[in-house]
Amino acid sequence: MDSQQALDQLKTGNARFISGTITPKDDYTELRENLTAGQHPFAVVLCCSDSRVAPEIIFDQKLGDLFVIRNAGNVVDEDVLGSIEYAVEHLGTPLVVVLGHSCCGAVTATCEGGELPGHIVDIAQRIRPAISTGCCIDDNAKRHAKRMAQLIEDDEIVHHVGTQVVSAFYDIRSGKVEWL
Repeated sequence: MDSQQALDQLKTGNARFISGTITPKDDYTELRENLTAGQHPFAVVLCCSDSRVAPEIIFDQKLGDLFVIRNAGNVVDEDVLGSIEYAVEHLGTPLVVVLGHSCCGAVTATCEGGELPGHIVDIAQRIRPAISTGCCIDDNAKRHAKRMAQLIEDDEIVHHVGTQVVSAFYDIRSGKVEWL
């Protein structure tokens, strides 16, 4: 599968999710057995750890289809880049998606500023460069997703392999993914 086919599969899956016509899931017994031989995900998805954002569900995919990396605010750091490099270099994954979302708590906390406790300040420091004080939270979340996608695209291994990197925004109200 190439990157355009992978992107089309995500778009089609999201359309099924929005319409409520999710693909019936088979008995996973055989699929789990087949996956013991290895994984071949067609897309990496970096998204927020928000419990309302579940890529396998919103893109209507099954076990083994997506290589998902989740953290508060879908931020890129060395661990995230290493995970992405593994997926694109060793697993041959042709597409990386950075998925921001509406009502993001990490973006909200960053926009509000003030004293942040513990390691939350580290997350906010990675989000802050994308924040525009004149924008609403959702617009800032979109700007942040685009910025994180650019950081990934600039990674030496991702660039060398030629993996396509795109940003997207998930509206938790409608279920729709907007491709940025």
